[in-house]
Amino acid sequence: MAITQPYYRTCRQFIDGHYAHGGKARYVQDGRFAKDGEHYVRALTLIQKDLLELFDFIEPDENNKNTFSFRTHALHTRAAIEVEANCKAILTENGYGQRENGKVLDQSAWTMKDYKKLDDTHRLSAYEVRLPVWKGAPVTRKPFEQWATGNALPWWGAYTDAKHDRHEKFAKANFTSLIDAICALVAILSAQFHRHDFSPGVMGLDLGGGQPVGYDTAIGGYFLVKFPPWPVAEQYDFQ
Repeated sequence: MAITQPYYRTCRQFIDGHYAHGGKARYVQDGRFAKDGEHYVRALTLIQKDLLELFDFIEPDENNKNTFSFRTHALHTRAAIEVEANCKAILTENGYGQRENGKVLDQSAWTMKDYKKLDDTHRLSAYEVRLPVWKGAPVTRKPFEQWATGNALPWWGAYTDAKHDRHEKFAKANFTSLIDAICALVAILSAQFHRHDFSPGVMGLDLGGGQPVGYDTAIGGYFLVKFPPWPVAEQYDFQ
């Protein structure tokens, strides 16, 4: 039996096989669906703007995958922090609380073990993200793919390594880790708000542009995202 009302901050496929056909995704605009959703989307648009400026100096090319600098480190850190902020917002608004010795732990005690639970509720490991301009491999990025096999996320590991020992682990915050971290942010926002960016325009308007089959323009208007299919029992079914 399909789900007859949406979970907070959780975007899913409907039983007709679509995410937004016929305006069905308008529920993400409801003020009860997410607290300050525009705040989280705005963070992506600012990070995306800085990434495009970085492309003036580092060509989006596989040959530059190991390039690192204070700019890549700073942007990588911001993207990872935003992914964690979204994880916490989803868990909090859905009433999640990890119990230890009979007490509910504060958000500050949550770890990646807690955040990984979102792979079951949002299918993050199945999200695919692409840059419209990228030379070489990988063309398609699945920033949460490792969660499906129980492994750690490389871009997140690079973030924590560089945070705790920047002098020795500085090079881990490289161009590859940066791109993957931003793709992760695109994926987790897509998994909450579909393509809604809280602008006053018409939601979901897409006039095409030659993107690969199965991909939609993501929030922010630059990246491309492929939304995953859902098992019928976990799909939405409401007006």
